[in-house]
Amino acid sequence: MKNKLLKYFSPLYDSIPFPIQVITQEGSVIYVNKSFVSVWGYSIDELKEYNLFDDPGLKKINIYSKINEVLKNKSELYINNFSDSLLKSKAFIIPYLRTKVFPLELDGEILIVFLHEDQTEIILTEAEIRKAREGNKEAERLKNTFLNVLSHELRTPLNIVLGYSSIIKESMRDRINVEDRIYLDNLYSGSERLFKSITQMLEFAQIEAGIYKINVESVDLSTILENSISMINEHALEKKLTIKTHLMSTPVYVAADIQSIENAVNILLNNAVKFTKQGFIEVEVNILEDRELAVCKIKDTGVGISAEYLDHLFRPFSQEDLDIGRSYEGNGLGLALAKRYIEKMGGSLLVDSIKGVGSTFTFTLPLAKSLSKSDEIISPEKENRKKILMLDSSRETYDLLNAFLKTRHNIKSVSYSSFDPAMVHLDNYELVIFDIEQNFWQEGINFCRQIKELANTPVLILSSEYLDDKIKNFFDAGADKFLIKPFSKTDLVKAIDELM
Repeated sequence: MKNKLLKYFSPLYDSIPFPIQVITQEGSVIYVNKSFVSVWGYSIDELKEYNLFDDPGLKKINIYSKINEVLKNKSELYINNFSDSLLKSKAFIIPYLRTKVFPLELDGEILIVFLHEDQTEIILTEAEIRKAREGNKEAERLKNTFLNVLSHELRTPLNIVLGYSSIIKESMRDRINVEDRIYLDNLYSGSERLFKSITQMLEFAQIEAGIYKINVESVDLSTILENSISMINEHALEKKLTIKTHLMSTPVYVAADIQSIENAVNILLNNAVKFTKQGFIEVEVNILEDRELAVCKIKDTGVGISAEYLDHLFRPFSQEDLDIGRSYEGNGLGLALAKRYIEKMGGSLLVDSIKGVGSTFTFTLPLAKSLSKSDEIISPEKENRKKILMLDSSRETYDLLNAFLKTRHNIKSVSYSSFDPAMVHLDNYELVIFDIEQNFWQEGINFCRQIKELANTPVLILSSEYLDDKIKNFFDAGADKFLIKPFSKTDLVKAIDELM
């Protein structure tokens, strides 16, 4: 019988790299291949007295009933982490085996084949992947926690500094001497630079984490460019630079998120002015009808970019060399953000540059199919001095808002402890503003929900919180707008005008 089996099994199974053993229905081993001998360390002659059904390790997994199941159904089954007493007796680490058990008929006799596949490496790799994934999740959690703390701890005081410095700059410019005016300008420019850096870092982190949300609508690209140019034009004139525009005579409607396209355009225009000492900046817009794309080129006669550095241009925190970085300021995030903003909206951003000659940044955006809500007729602005109720725990933000809005609105401040949602309706307030800190987060959500149940009064939330899932809590409670600190006077007035 043994020689007869070898005649069939040896040519078939000896070349297979997986350990294989063949047993009778009574549990006796009648054949093992070379791989089995290599792993187990036992030849077929050494297994004459061995019986699978008597093996203590296999009894624990009820091997007898599994064999009967295979014989009865004439089917196959798998045993995970197969381990018998023979393996356990060896002085090595037991491999993780996944064993396929199936019947085999030979000359009228039914035999059972065990094919063992070593999955130790797969299991260890999967464990490493799980460990790496968990480590990545933990790193992501720590990063988000850090950014959240950074946001809360910096945005509110920065909002106060930026707000009051802008007020002082406007009101006292003509009443102070030249030296003090320089100090004031430095205070304001430093605050603006810090505001810009924090905002860019937080938005870049959101984009990289995949939680940055955009609201795509139809907007006029030419209007966006004109607004951005008007804001940067003063700086350009100070450097004796000319901004040339070649815009189309008709509106160019693109499908874009207003905030994202404004940010991208501002970054590109600011860079063009910042890195150009003399000459001009040229802005051109065209339409590729066949590809349904709007194309905008922003060209400058600035310092240019070396061919070696072009491949690194859009990497975050990347600057060509130390001298330029220190001479022109910046955190190396601007172009990386601009590219991601534009790509988020389905566009592309390319650059063509020659060192010492200048650069041309070209971006595309898909054309819009229809006009946006922003193109509808806007009703005349309501009368000034409307009543606003503000919930503010420290009055710091109230004082700033009052300074911003005192010529336009009447603002009353109440603390969270003394606030009654009914007063909104009874005193005919046209807007409620919440200044939210972490300690009053849930309380603010409850108040917001109560206000919406009692009256249809718009609610504006001011907070240093920037995570979408937390902001969504207020929108779910009925809030109409969420303004993230630090915000400028323009941001605040625009938000209030939209709501009122």
